[in-house]
Amino acid sequence: MYGWLCETLDGVGALHWREQPTPEPQPGQVRIAVRCASLNFPDLLIVEGKYQFKPPLPFVPGAEFSGVVDAVGTGVTHLKPGDAVAAIGSHGGFGTHACVAASHVLPLPAGFAFEDAAAFAFTYGTSYHALVDRGALKAGETVLVLGAAGGVGSAAVQIAKAAGAKVIATASTPEKADFCTRLGADVTIVPSAQPLRDALKEATGGKGPDVVYDPVGGELAELAFRSIAWRGRYLVVGFAAGPIPALPFNLALLKGASIVGVFWGDFVRREPKAFAADMAQLARWYAEGRTRPAIDALLPMSELPAAYARMASRQVCGKVVLRNP
Repeated sequence: MYGWLCETLDGVGALHWREQPTPEPQPGQVRIAVRCASLNFPDLLIVEGKYQFKPPLPFVPGAEFSGVVDAVGTGVTHLKPGDAVAAIGSHGGFGTHACVAASHVLPLPAGFAFEDAAAFAFTYGTSYHALVDRGALKAGETVLVLGAAGGVGSAAVQIAKAAGAKVIATASTPEKADFCTRLGADVTIVPSAQPLRDALKEATGGKGPDVVYDPVGGELAELAFRSIAWRGRYLVVGFAAGPIPALPFNLALLKGASIVGVFWGDFVRREPKAFAADMAQLARWYAEGRTRPAIDALLPMSELPAAYARMASRQVCGKVVLRNP
């Protein structure tokens, strides 16, 4: 097999495409011939040693991918060679083959494209768990999605709409705001062009959003929290902006609001039945055309450094997907 090998935590420039021994699946694992893999923000952090999970060196990055099972380990009964699947893990996807726990592999329904499957589980799973499981989103409520043009943000817009909510999306440029409108956002805000709190007050008739979905952190977090509705839920999803905000607890008291942590990776590990139910609902919505990954670029696997550069430059609308020949 070949893969992009991370031998030091010195960033993308230190990755090398190298031939390696093709791994054999251990008990409870399957080996997947990778067709497509997508980039997520943690994939950038993990090769810099900045992510909370640090695989032992050397490793092949890539946490979300799709392909065809070509070998199964002992104890695996629900998957077989030839099955089309999607997989989530901590690493392994940016290569031609990867071994992963069978519990983290999802059989693909007929008609589920490999490129969509590689861009689906992580972002849509995270956003569904955040909005529905943790945020208890109800039809008719208003959701503010920060960083809505990104991977999880674009998924959150679609999921919130599918759940019957009104969606307010923030984006860094007018072009990204237009992209969010095409995804289904009811209102878009470019915070650099208009004050966020004023725009939210206007968009909600002074009430504020019922749910704030925040994968960004940084300077907008407190402004968004100050605008939240009574009994609002502020979903802490990630910190793509870098700085981790420190929200004043008195704001939660005054708003009767909740600050809700969203750690999808541990949810998958701790609550596998709930995770499976979430993915089944998302697959139904995909079949109905209500959720469909927005793919910013589909590139050859050999162009991984260029894909990383595009993500790091904040140019991406949706997801970047890599494809093996």
